[in-house]
Amino acid sequence: MIDKKAFSDALANYKKDFVAGWWADEKFKWEAVKCFQDNWNIDAEDFAEMLKRSLAKTYGLLASMNNFPRQMIEGFAEDAPDKVKIMFIALFDENKDVVERILNFKDQSEQLLKEYGYDAKNHYQNENSISTYLWLMYPDKYYIYKFGEIKSCAEVLQSSYKFKKGAYADNLRTFYSFYDELCANLQSDAEMKKLLADNLTEDCYPDKELRTLTIDFGFYIARKYSKADKENKWWPADVDYNPGLAVDNWMVLLQDESVFNASSLRIMKCFLEFGGAATCKQLSKKYGENANFYNAGSQALAKRIADKTKCTVITREDGKVMWWPILYVGRQVESEEEGVYVWKLRDELEQALKEIDLSKVELNAADVDDSVHDLEPIVNKKYGKEDFLAEVYMTGAKYDRLLNVLKRKKNIILQGAPGVGKTFAAKRLAYAMMGEKDKERVDFIQFHQNYSYEDFMMGYKPTENGGFEMQYGVFYRFCKKVENNSEKDYFFIIDEINRGNMSKIFGELLLLIEKDYRGTSSKLAYQNLNFSVPENLYIIGMMNTADRSLAMIDYALRRRFSFFDMEPGFDTEGFKEYQEKLASDKFNALIECIKELNNEIADDPSLGKGFCIGHSYFCGLQADECTQELLEGIVEYDILPMLSEYWFDNLTEKVAPWSEKLYGALND
Repeated sequence: MIDKKAFSDALANYKKDFVAGWWADEKFKWEAVKCFQDNWNIDAEDFAEMLKRSLAKTYGLLASMNNFPRQMIEGFAEDAPDKVKIMFIALFDENKDVVERILNFKDQSEQLLKEYGYDAKNHYQNENSISTYLWLMYPDKYYIYKFGEIKSCAEVLQSSYKFKKGAYADNLRTFYSFYDELCANLQSDAEMKKLLADNLTEDCYPDKELRTLTIDFGFYIARKYSKADKENKWWPADVDYNPGLAVDNWMVLLQDESVFNASSLRIMKCFLEFGGAATCKQLSKKYGENANFYNAGSQALAKRIADKTKCTVITREDGKVMWWPILYVGRQVESEEEGVYVWKLRDELEQALKEIDLSKVELNAADVDDSVHDLEPIVNKKYGKEDFLAEVYMTGAKYDRLLNVLKRKKNIILQGAPGVGKTFAAKRLAYAMMGEKDKERVDFIQFHQNYSYEDFMMGYKPTENGGFEMQYGVFYRFCKKVENNSEKDYFFIIDEINRGNMSKIFGELLLLIEKDYRGTSSKLAYQNLNFSVPENLYIIGMMNTADRSLAMIDYALRRRFSFFDMEPGFDTEGFKEYQEKLASDKFNALIECIKELNNEIADDPSLGKGFCIGHSYFCGLQADECTQELLEGIVEYDILPMLSEYWFDNLTEKVAPWSEKLYGALND
């Protein structure tokens, strides 16, 4: 039996959250049933393809971080369609006991795994996924079984239903009885029925028997209602509860070394291995260091998180930190010893820590980073137009155009010949636009032929244990980092952008990176996650125009970027000042020869200005380094090999004369 008051309290919270955003996130369950009902046809000519269409909208119901039954059953259907078809026919046979059908389907999946030699160690067709198939087929009769959820739900509702780990058959029978009673209670609430009816749309299954609503209500109790109640026991009564960051946001933040440095991760691992809650003295005794290392280190970490996420910290009247809602909560221990607190990791942070690899984080007292005690923020060096022009050899007018184009379009590709300083300029363009050298707001990657959407955004990747797990890509993680800092500009730099298959790498981002669609959410291909590209994120790509082995950028991506030509900067004021400091006649003579060479390259119909020799081959020298030997090395190992590639079919008439001229400039 279910306690009526416990049910009533939980339902009241469910109704409130239902209209406040819960429905928007969970509506897909009703859409999943409608999709299955519209597409299921056991006699379909292509059974595997039909199965894919039927399960197309199940999203997280049949996939999670380390669990992907949908992929496995679809794989089985491709390899053995007739066998899988028979399995589903037997599962949906209502003349047989439902528990036996579920367990038989599970056993048959085990046989398929062995027979077809899949690399995965698990077929993932467990009671949860198989009950999901039954619910999709008979949505007015069945529910989704998930042991942890039903056990938590039964406890919160103070019911008499008991579940024991490993007792699969008994648990299933008890589960159906429990949810039948839960469903009956929901059916008797007219307000809840109307609330659901008012929100259902044409793409939703009507759910007249409220079975799907029952599933969702149980999920809500286990995943939100019970956890809020549990965490509030640690929360001060006079402070509004702050739910903190979501697990996926924590996972992104954990990768940010400016927030979670080596010492911070060590402290978090100590808390985690101790059970998620401990006093600093307990950690000191078990893992070394004095207690203040854990106390001050955790508070320093919390401050860095507050700076990154704009979360508010709560302090006591004396100004000392009492509660850090973004990190963990604490309560004073009943002890004669004043000032002893138990610190508890946030549930979301604890889950995120379990999802990342902490095996390399050593729990010993060696190599402690003392900076973790320093609460003062790092002051970045100011950087503006004058700094840019002093380092990047470009005219002031061209710099102004470049900055305006980037601000207007948000996506730009710097294109030019080798050595014009594209990569060097990209980073300093970011610094100039943000007004300071803040390396934490710049990320840098390089595309190549094998770079994929899975590397860039997310995807399932093989694990050492033979299975697969969802991993987030570099752009996804960076966007999540940017979301938490909406007041500052961030820059994502992609070198060799035209070396990758960009339509494949960007996927649905082709739309989302457009300026007009920044901040607009869209469902991703994996896990049905909502994702948007932040408005304060700028993308800078670099493209080598002299690489003839690369295909042109496709038109769909070209429309999303502005293209800015980077040219040799030999005639800029900055380079001329650099020349004057070197005070080398040989250097000056060589540069004049290079400028003459560039004129011939630009006039060559088979080449053009995109193949001109860039100034960066001659940068970074000091007066005492500018020797004959060094300059000859630049000619021999940088310039002449490039000319040999440009004029590979005309070495005698083109390359040989220029070789003589370049060396001659140094020997006159």
